[in-house]
Amino acid sequence: MKISMQSAHNLALQSFTQQPSIDVSSSPMEPKASPEDNGSAPPPRLPLSKIIKSARKRILITGGAGFIGSHLVDRLMEDGLNEVIVADNFFTGSKDNIRRWIGHPNFELIRHDVTSPLLVEVDQIYHLACPASPIFYKYNPVKTTKTNVLGTLNMLGLAKRVRARFLLTSTSEVYGDPLEHPQTEEYWGNVNPIGVRSCYDEGKRVAETLAFDYHRQHGLEIRIARIFNTYGPRMNIDDGRVVSNFIAQALRGVEMTVQAPGTQTRSFCYVSDMVEGLIRLMEGNDTGPINLGNPGEFTMVELAESVKELVAPSATWKMVDNTPDDPRKRKPDITKAKSILGWEPKVTLRDGLPLMAADFRERLGVATKQQ
Repeated sequence: MKISMQSAHNLALQSFTQQPSIDVSSSPMEPKASPEDNGSAPPPRLPLSKIIKSARKRILITGGAGFIGSHLVDRLMEDGLNEVIVADNFFTGSKDNIRRWIGHPNFELIRHDVTSPLLVEVDQIYHLACPASPIFYKYNPVKTTKTNVLGTLNMLGLAKRVRARFLLTSTSEVYGDPLEHPQTEEYWGNVNPIGVRSCYDEGKRVAETLAFDYHRQHGLEIRIARIFNTYGPRMNIDDGRVVSNFIAQALRGVEMTVQAPGTQTRSFCYVSDMVEGLIRLMEGNDTGPINLGNPGEFTMVELAESVKELVAPSATWKMVDNTPDDPRKRKPDITKAKSILGWEPKVTLRDGLPLMAADFRERLGVATKQQ
């Protein structure tokens, strides 16, 4: 059958106009637009472990070479039921923390900065990536804010794309310098939005907002942990946090520096207890936020005296000026963690300090306690 030139032109034009349009509205955090972008709940999706007929879960841990992250890696790998992927840019993390797993068939390490998108297929995401020490997050406050906002947005976009359950490690810093004591999850906080700590405090508040908006708008499964002061082996020796400062100073034979007035309080949770709480939150059915921390409360002077007694009996301390926006009180109300997760800390400060000191001694080359 012959087709005229005009008819051929019309057919070609019709074919072109019927091509599917290209969606250029997707952000780089979500590489591919999906039907649920209109706000409706996403369609059901089998976990990746079911699709590939494996009992193993594929778990991504951002910041997995860091202090808490590396202990979480140990726990999940030792279970023997998981494949673990660590994404870390090594700004504060270290390969030494996860060296024992490098080369293991169920472990993968990716050098990656979460401010750029990451495409992997996983069942769960533990999002820990962010410097948590004042020294590090104040060093580049703009990058800290980017990590909290863009990094969280990227990981939420990934979780949405692959239908992974997402856990955000938020912080007690969202409570700021609290006017409520102890702090419950319902307390909205007292935060300076333009202070030197705001890149971290407000960054984590925005990260929580993003997680809940993805949950409400896209039906994403989220879990939010508000972590209080945590300590233990593998903390950066010179990271500026009070427990590591005191132990490192005592072992080096220099005066511990207690910031004035010394009556400000903190609550200290040993890292193994924290990891247990994070796993219970991830595997449970509550979105949170849930406080995870040890409700035992100590002044800074009491902490210095404990380090002197348990770590270096010859140590001394002195009072120094405080830093801006330092909270006067910090103590978690863990009622929800107890009732919902069946979790509470088991390691006391008196038991945990010597364990952390032993790790610091090895890394500092200090063989025995000072007498």
